[in-house]
Amino acid sequence: MEMEKNRQLGQIITQLVRKEDLSREQAYEAFRMVLANEVNDMQQGAFLAALTTKGETADEVAGGWSAVYDLDTNKVDLDGMEVVDNCGTGMDSFKTFNISTAASLVAAAGGVKVARHGARAITSACGTVDMAELLGVDVECPVETVAGSIKEAGVGLFNGMSPLVHPMALGRILSQICFGSPLNIAASLAHPALPRIAVRGVYAPSLVKPVAEVMQAIGYSDAIVIYGGINDSDRGMDEGSVCGRSLGLHLHDGRFEEITFVPEEVGLGTWNPEELAADVDKDDAALKMYRLLAGRGEGARNDAVILNSALIFHVRKVAATLDEGVRMAREILLSGKALDALRRWVEKQNDNPAKGLEKLDALAQKA
Repeated sequence: MEMEKNRQLGQIITQLVRKEDLSREQAYEAFRMVLANEVNDMQQGAFLAALTTKGETADEVAGGWSAVYDLDTNKVDLDGMEVVDNCGTGMDSFKTFNISTAASLVAAAGGVKVARHGARAITSACGTVDMAELLGVDVECPVETVAGSIKEAGVGLFNGMSPLVHPMALGRILSQICFGSPLNIAASLAHPALPRIAVRGVYAPSLVKPVAEVMQAIGYSDAIVIYGGINDSDRGMDEGSVCGRSLGLHLHDGRFEEITFVPEEVGLGTWNPEELAADVDKDDAALKMYRLLAGRGEGARNDAVILNSALIFHVRKVAATLDEGVRMAREILLSGKALDALRRWVEKQNDNPAKGLEKLDALAQKA
Protein backbone atom coordinates (compact mmCIF):
# COMPACT_ATOMS: atom_id res chain seq x y z
CA MET A 1 0.00 0.00 0.00
CA GLU A 2 2.81 2.43 0.88
CA MET A 3 4.52 1.78 -2.48
CA GLU A 4 1.24 2.46 -4.28
CA LYS A 5 0.89 5.77 -2.43
CA ASN A 6 4.53 6.62 -3.15
CA ARG A 7 3.90 6.07 -6.87
CA GLN A 8 0.76 8.21 -6.71
CA LEU A 9 2.61 11.10 -5.10
CA GLY A 10 5.54 10.47 -7.41
CA GLN A 11 3.29 11.20 -10.39
CA ILE A 12 2.32 14.51 -8.80
CA ILE A 13 5.98 15.33 -8.13
CA THR A 14 6.81 14.58 -11.76
CA GLN A 15 4.05 16.96 -12.84
CA LEU A 16 5.52 19.69 -10.65
CA VAL A 17 9.04 19.06 -11.95
CA ARG A 18 7.63 19.65 -15.44
CA LYS A 19 6.34 23.03 -14.20
CA GLU A 20 2.73 21.90 -14.52
CA ASP A 21 0.28 23.33 -11.99
CA LEU A 22 -1.90 21.16 -9.77
CA SER A 23 -5.62 21.55 -9.40
CA ARG A 24 -6.93 22.36 -5.94
CA GLU A 25 -8.15 18.76 -5.67
CA GLN A 26 -4.74 17.33 -6.62
CA ALA A 27 -3.01 19.59 -4.10
CA TYR A 28 -5.46 18.57 -1.38
CA GLU A 29 -4.79 14.87 -2.02
CA ALA A 30 -1.02 15.35 -2.05
CA PHE A 31 -1.03 17.30 1.20
CA ARG A 32 -3.41 14.75 2.70
CA MET A 33 -0.97 11.94 1.96
CA VAL A 34 1.86 13.93 3.53
CA LEU A 35 -0.12 14.79 6.66
CA ALA A 36 -1.31 11.20 7.06
CA ASN A 37 2.29 9.97 6.66
CA GLU A 38 1.12 7.59 3.94
CA VAL A 39 4.30 8.13 1.90
CA ASN A 40 7.93 7.97 2.94
CA ASP A 41 9.94 10.95 4.13
CA MET A 42 11.84 11.21 0.84
CA GLN A 43 8.60 11.56 -1.12
CA GLN A 44 7.24 14.12 1.35
CA GLY A 45 10.33 16.31 1.10
CA ALA A 46 10.48 15.93 -2.69
CA PHE A 47 6.85 17.05 -3.02
CA LEU A 48 7.35 20.20 -0.92
CA ALA A 49 10.62 21.04 -2.69
CA ALA A 50 9.16 20.50 -6.16
CA LEU A 51 6.11 22.63 -5.40
CA THR A 52 8.31 25.39 -3.98
CA THR A 53 10.66 25.30 -6.97
CA LYS A 54 7.82 25.47 -9.49
CA GLY A 55 6.16 28.30 -7.60
CA GLU A 56 2.84 27.82 -5.90
CA THR A 57 -0.51 28.89 -7.34
CA ALA A 58 -3.52 30.06 -5.36
CA ASP A 59 -5.26 26.74 -6.03
CA GLU A 60 -2.30 24.76 -4.72
CA VAL A 61 -2.06 26.78 -1.52
CA ALA A 62 -5.84 26.55 -1.07
CA GLY A 63 -5.66 22.78 -1.45
CA GLY A 64 -2.96 22.60 1.19
CA TRP A 65 -4.94 24.84 3.50
CA SER A 66 -8.04 22.68 3.11
CA ALA A 67 -6.09 19.55 4.00
CA VAL A 68 -4.49 21.06 7.11
CA TYR A 69 -7.68 22.78 8.29
CA ASP A 70 -10.06 19.90 7.60
CA LEU A 71 -7.88 17.04 8.82
CA ASP A 72 -5.38 18.44 11.30
CA THR A 73 -6.85 21.42 13.16
CA ASN A 74 -8.70 21.50 16.48
CA LYS A 75 -11.26 24.23 15.99
CA VAL A 76 -12.80 26.77 18.40
CA ASP A 77 -15.87 29.01 18.30
CA LEU A 78 -15.36 32.62 19.40
CA ASP A 79 -19.12 33.31 19.42
CA GLY A 80 -19.03 35.71 16.50
CA MET A 81 -16.27 37.90 17.97
CA GLU A 82 -14.50 39.92 15.28
CA VAL A 83 -10.82 39.13 15.65
CA VAL A 84 -7.62 39.87 13.73
CA ASP A 85 -4.70 37.53 13.12
CA ASN A 86 -1.24 38.91 12.49
CA CYS A 87 1.51 36.55 11.52
CA GLY A 88 4.14 35.87 8.92
CA THR A 89 4.96 32.78 6.95
CA GLY A 90 8.52 32.74 8.30
CA MET A 91 11.40 31.61 6.10
CA ASP A 92 12.20 35.18 5.06
CA SER A 93 15.75 36.05 3.99
CA PHE A 94 16.36 38.53 6.83
CA LYS A 95 15.61 37.42 10.38
CA THR A 96 14.23 40.17 12.62
CA PHE A 97 13.40 40.20 16.30
CA ASN A 98 9.84 39.14 17.04
CA ILE A 99 8.04 42.18 15.65
CA SER A 100 4.64 40.52 15.24
CA THR A 101 4.34 39.60 18.92
CA ALA A 102 4.96 43.17 20.02
CA ALA A 103 2.58 44.50 17.36
CA SER A 104 -0.18 42.17 18.53
CA LEU A 105 0.14 43.49 22.07
CA VAL A 106 0.07 47.12 20.92
CA ALA A 107 -3.08 46.31 18.94
CA ALA A 108 -4.64 44.54 21.93
CA ALA A 109 -3.84 47.56 24.09
CA GLY A 110 -5.68 49.63 21.48
CA GLY A 111 -8.83 47.56 21.81
CA VAL A 112 -8.40 45.12 18.90
CA LYS A 113 -9.14 41.46 19.64
CA VAL A 114 -6.10 39.54 18.36
CA ALA A 115 -6.22 35.79 17.69
CA ARG A 116 -2.77 34.64 16.66
CA HIS A 117 -1.55 31.41 15.10
CA GLY A 118 2.22 30.97 15.10
CA ALA A 119 5.09 28.55 15.42
CA ARG A 120 8.35 27.93 17.18
CA ALA A 121 11.58 28.98 15.45
CA ILE A 122 12.60 26.84 12.50
CA THR A 123 15.40 28.84 10.88
CA SER A 124 15.53 31.80 13.30
CA ALA A 125 16.68 31.93 16.91
CA CYS A 126 13.35 32.79 18.53
CA GLY A 127 9.94 32.28 16.95
CA THR A 128 6.57 33.67 17.94
CA VAL A 129 5.77 30.72 20.20
CA ASP A 130 9.25 30.78 21.77
CA MET A 131 8.89 34.47 22.64
CA ALA A 132 5.43 34.06 24.15
CA GLU A 133 6.75 31.22 26.30
CA LEU A 134 9.69 33.30 27.48
CA LEU A 135 7.29 36.06 28.54
CA GLY A 136 5.23 33.66 30.66
CA VAL A 137 2.42 32.61 28.31
CA ASP A 138 1.38 28.95 28.35
CA VAL A 139 1.92 27.83 24.74
CA GLU A 140 1.26 24.11 25.33
CA CYS A 141 -2.37 24.50 26.31
CA PRO A 142 -5.68 23.37 24.76
CA VAL A 143 -7.31 25.53 22.13
CA GLU A 144 -10.14 26.30 24.57
CA THR A 145 -7.65 28.03 26.89
CA VAL A 146 -6.45 30.20 24.02
CA ALA A 147 -10.03 31.04 23.07
CA GLY A 148 -10.73 32.11 26.64
CA SER A 149 -7.69 34.38 26.60
CA ILE A 150 -8.82 36.05 23.38
CA LYS A 151 -12.24 36.71 24.87
CA GLU A 152 -11.02 37.91 28.28
CA ALA A 153 -7.58 39.43 27.64
CA GLY A 154 -8.04 40.49 24.02
CA VAL A 155 -5.14 38.37 22.76
CA GLY A 156 -4.26 34.70 22.43
CA LEU A 157 -1.84 32.48 20.53
CA PHE A 158 -2.49 29.07 19.03
CA ASN A 159 0.76 27.10 18.84
CA GLY A 160 0.91 25.78 15.29
CA MET A 161 3.44 23.12 16.25
CA SER A 162 1.52 21.71 19.22
CA PRO A 163 -0.43 18.45 18.96
CA LEU A 164 -3.10 20.13 21.08
CA VAL A 165 -3.74 22.46 18.13
CA HIS A 166 -2.77 20.32 15.15
CA PRO A 167 -2.90 16.73 16.41
CA MET A 168 -2.16 14.84 13.23
CA ALA A 169 1.19 15.86 11.80
CA LEU A 170 1.87 19.56 11.30
CA GLY A 171 4.43 19.89 14.08
CA ARG A 172 6.25 16.78 12.89
CA ILE A 173 6.64 18.14 9.37
CA LEU A 174 7.43 21.77 10.18
CA SER A 175 10.11 20.75 12.68
CA GLN A 176 11.91 18.71 10.01
CA ILE A 177 12.08 21.14 7.09
CA CYS A 178 14.34 24.18 7.05
CA PHE A 179 13.21 25.88 3.85
CA GLY A 180 10.15 27.90 2.97
CA SER A 181 7.41 25.99 1.20
CA PRO A 182 3.68 26.35 0.48
CA LEU A 183 3.10 24.30 3.62
CA ASN A 184 4.22 27.31 5.69
CA ILE A 185 1.54 29.40 4.02
CA ALA A 186 -1.18 26.74 4.19
CA ALA A 187 -0.35 26.01 7.82
CA SER A 188 -0.42 29.66 8.85
CA LEU A 189 -3.90 29.97 7.33
CA ALA A 190 -5.21 26.83 9.09
CA HIS A 191 -6.27 28.87 12.10
CA PRO A 192 -8.42 27.17 14.77
CA ALA A 193 -10.68 30.24 15.04
CA LEU A 194 -10.74 30.93 11.27
CA PRO A 195 -10.70 34.74 11.53
CA ARG A 196 -11.92 36.89 8.66
CA ILE A 197 -9.45 39.77 9.17
CA ALA A 198 -5.66 39.51 9.09
CA VAL A 199 -2.28 41.03 8.41
CA ARG A 200 -0.09 38.35 6.85
CA GLY A 201 3.57 38.73 6.00
CA VAL A 202 5.09 36.66 3.20
CA TYR A 203 8.71 35.74 2.57
CA ALA A 204 8.85 36.72 -1.13
CA PRO A 205 7.21 39.40 -3.31
CA SER A 206 5.94 36.69 -5.66
CA LEU A 207 3.76 35.29 -2.87
CA VAL A 208 1.75 38.47 -2.23
CA LYS A 209 -0.85 37.90 -4.95
CA PRO A 210 -1.44 34.12 -4.56
CA VAL A 211 -1.69 34.38 -0.77
CA ALA A 212 -4.12 37.30 -1.03
CA GLU A 213 -6.21 35.35 -3.54
CA VAL A 214 -6.28 32.28 -1.30
CA MET A 215 -7.34 34.38 1.68
CA GLN A 216 -10.22 35.84 -0.30
CA ALA A 217 -11.21 32.39 -1.55
CA ILE A 218 -11.36 30.87 1.95
CA GLY A 219 -13.48 33.66 3.37
CA TYR A 220 -11.36 36.59 4.52
CA SER A 221 -13.24 39.87 4.19
CA ASP A 222 -10.32 42.18 5.06
CA ALA A 223 -6.64 41.38 4.77
CA ILE A 224 -3.29 43.00 4.19
CA VAL A 225 -0.65 40.74 2.67
CA ILE A 226 2.75 42.40 2.96
CA TYR A 227 6.41 41.93 2.06
CA GLY A 228 9.05 44.26 3.47
CA GLY A 229 12.13 45.10 1.44
CA ILE A 230 15.57 46.26 2.50
CA ASN A 231 17.18 49.10 0.56
CA ASP A 232 19.95 48.17 -1.89
CA SER A 233 19.47 44.49 -1.17
CA ASP A 234 17.62 41.42 -2.39
CA ARG A 235 16.84 40.50 1.22
CA GLY A 236 13.50 41.11 2.85
CA MET A 237 11.17 40.27 5.72
CA ASP A 238 7.66 38.91 6.24
CA GLU A 239 6.69 42.18 7.96
CA GLY A 240 6.12 45.76 7.01
CA SER A 241 9.64 47.22 6.68
CA VAL A 242 11.32 50.29 8.16
CA CYS A 243 14.45 49.43 6.17
CA GLY A 244 13.11 50.03 2.67
CA ARG A 245 9.99 49.74 0.55
CA SER A 246 7.07 47.55 1.60
CA LEU A 247 4.67 46.22 -1.00
CA GLY A 248 1.48 44.25 -0.79
CA LEU A 249 -2.23 43.94 -1.43
CA HIS A 250 -5.10 45.18 0.71
CA LEU A 251 -8.30 43.16 0.43
CA HIS A 252 -11.36 45.19 1.40
CA ASP A 253 -14.85 45.78 0.05
CA GLY A 254 -14.47 42.71 -2.16
CA ARG A 255 -11.50 44.01 -4.14
CA PHE A 256 -7.71 44.17 -4.01
CA GLU A 257 -5.84 47.44 -3.70
CA GLU A 258 -2.10 47.59 -4.26
CA ILE A 259 -0.13 49.18 -1.45
CA THR A 260 3.48 50.32 -1.49
CA PHE A 261 5.29 52.75 0.75
CA VAL A 262 8.61 53.69 2.30
CA PRO A 263 8.75 54.55 6.02
CA GLU A 264 8.96 58.32 5.55
CA GLU A 265 5.65 58.30 3.69
CA VAL A 266 3.85 57.14 6.84
CA GLY A 267 5.76 59.22 9.38
CA LEU A 268 8.57 56.84 10.30
CA GLY A 269 12.33 56.69 9.78
CA THR A 270 14.37 54.38 7.57
CA TRP A 271 16.75 52.30 9.66
CA ASN A 272 19.75 50.04 9.29
CA PRO A 273 18.37 46.49 9.17
CA GLU A 274 21.00 45.22 11.57
CA GLU A 275 19.22 47.18 14.31
CA LEU A 276 16.24 44.87 13.81
CA ALA A 277 18.23 41.64 13.63
CA ALA A 278 17.07 38.72 15.75
CA ASP A 279 18.83 38.32 19.08
CA VAL A 280 20.96 35.19 19.30
CA ASP A 281 20.32 34.70 23.02
CA LYS A 282 16.66 33.99 23.85
CA ASP A 283 16.83 35.44 27.35
CA ASP A 284 18.29 38.66 25.97
CA ALA A 285 15.52 38.71 23.36
CA ALA A 286 12.86 38.44 26.06
CA LEU A 287 14.45 41.20 28.13
CA LYS A 288 14.57 43.56 25.14
CA MET A 289 10.95 42.70 24.34
CA TYR A 290 9.88 43.56 27.90
CA ARG A 291 11.67 46.93 27.74
CA LEU A 292 10.14 47.68 24.35
CA LEU A 293 6.61 46.94 25.57
CA ALA A 294 7.28 49.10 28.62
CA GLY A 295 7.95 52.06 26.31
CA ARG A 296 11.73 51.88 26.65
CA GLY A 297 12.65 50.37 23.29
CA GLU A 298 15.25 51.61 20.84
CA GLY A 299 14.35 53.77 17.85
CA ALA A 300 14.54 51.20 15.03
CA ARG A 301 12.68 48.53 16.97
CA ASN A 302 10.06 51.02 18.11
CA ASP A 303 9.38 52.12 14.54
CA ALA A 304 9.16 48.53 13.27
CA VAL A 305 6.57 47.67 15.90
CA ILE A 306 4.67 50.92 15.35
CA LEU A 307 4.43 50.24 11.60
CA ASN A 308 3.21 46.68 11.99
CA SER A 309 0.75 47.66 14.71
CA ALA A 310 -0.54 50.37 12.37
CA LEU A 311 -1.21 47.73 9.71
CA ILE A 312 -3.43 45.92 12.22
CA PHE A 313 -5.31 49.08 13.14
CA HIS A 314 -5.79 49.88 9.46
CA VAL A 315 -7.01 46.44 8.36
CA ARG A 316 -9.40 46.37 11.34
CA LYS A 317 -10.69 49.80 10.25
CA VAL A 318 -9.84 51.34 13.59
CA ALA A 319 -7.56 53.70 11.66
CA ALA A 320 -8.81 55.10 8.36
CA THR A 321 -5.28 55.42 6.99
CA LEU A 322 -1.90 53.89 7.71
CA ASP A 323 -0.61 57.28 8.86
CA GLU A 324 -3.39 57.47 11.44
CA GLY A 325 -2.55 53.94 12.56
CA VAL A 326 1.08 54.96 13.02
CA ARG A 327 0.06 57.82 15.29
CA MET A 328 -2.19 55.55 17.37
CA ALA A 329 0.44 52.84 17.67
CA ARG A 330 3.19 55.28 18.65
CA GLU A 331 1.11 56.68 21.52
CA ILE A 332 0.27 53.23 22.84
CA LEU A 333 3.77 51.79 22.57
CA LEU A 334 5.57 54.73 24.17
CA SER A 335 3.01 54.90 26.99
CA GLY A 336 3.78 51.35 28.13
CA LYS A 337 0.15 50.26 27.75
CA ALA A 338 1.24 47.21 25.74
CA LEU A 339 2.88 45.88 28.89
CA ASP A 340 -0.53 45.86 30.60
CA ALA A 341 -1.89 43.86 27.67
CA LEU A 342 0.95 41.37 28.09
CA ARG A 343 0.19 40.90 31.77
CA ARG A 344 -3.48 40.21 31.03
CA TRP A 345 -2.42 37.71 28.38
CA VAL A 346 -0.11 35.84 30.76
CA GLU A 347 -2.90 35.70 33.35
CA LYS A 348 -5.52 34.33 30.96
CA GLN A 349 -3.56 32.03 28.62
CA ASN A 350 -2.22 29.87 31.40
CA ASP A 351 -3.26 26.71 33.17
CA ASN A 352 -1.03 28.00 35.99
CA PRO A 353 -1.26 31.83 35.98
CA ALA A 354 0.94 32.20 39.07
CA LYS A 355 3.82 30.41 37.35
CA GLY A 356 3.48 32.54 34.24
CA LEU A 357 3.32 35.79 36.20
CA GLU A 358 6.37 34.72 38.20
CA LYS A 359 8.32 34.42 34.95
CA LEU A 360 7.07 37.82 33.79
CA ASP A 361 7.91 39.44 37.13
CA ALA A 362 11.43 38.01 36.97
CA LEU A 363 11.85 39.80 33.63
CA ALA A 364 10.56 43.00 35.18
CA GLN A 365 13.21 42.87 37.89
CA LYS A 366 16.00 42.49 35.30
CA ALA A 367 14.60 45.26 33.11
